[in-house]
Amino acid sequence: MGRIFRQRRQLLLYLGLGVVGAGATALKLKPREDEQSPIVQPITESKQALASVKASGNPLPDFQGIQQWLNSAPLSIADLKGNAVLIQFWTFACINCQRTLPYVTRWHRQYAAQGLKVIGIHTPEFAFERDPSNIRQAIEKHQITYPVPVDNEYKTWKAYQNEYWPHLFLADRRGLMRYDHIGEGAYDTTEQMIQTLLKESAS
Repeated sequence: MGRIFRQRRQLLLYLGLGVVGAGATALKLKPREDEQSPIVQPITESKQALASVKASGNPLPDFQGIQQWLNSAPLSIADLKGNAVLIQFWTFACINCQRTLPYVTRWHRQYAAQGLKVIGIHTPEFAFERDPSNIRQAIEKHQITYPVPVDNEYKTWKAYQNEYWPHLFLADRRGLMRYDHIGEGAYDTTEQMIQTLLKESAS
């Protein structure tokens, strides 16, 4: 595993990312034309501000092409209606995702009883991140107890028109998207939005 992480670091350095997290708060996946070999690009704070999609008020897309559900039986968006929903796109070897996880896991512990449902969609960047046993180790390491669907084929990623790790989406109790955030940071703002959505009714 140590060798794999060193290879990842070498790849990131080769792509000009330097040490991830120093001036980069998210990673963007940009497929080549044949979609065989992704190019990972850094997203700086200024680019992040331009790239962040304003909440549309559209219904959350359903989960698609999930190979396996960890920590949960299979779920659909319909199963989550009546709750505020936090959708988190992540992959376990992404340092930016790792830095976000303590906040997401805390929000789950703190607000689940009030009606917050957290779904951590694991979409891999590299081949070793596709292995469910590696994902389970990461879940245990980071004390993740909310549902983690394994999106190895990128079908749910594409349904959300996502391009970034990490990326958070928040929906209200009606299932309508109200907020999203790309990358690290804005934790106070995100938590305030969670609190706002939890106070709203489902009607």
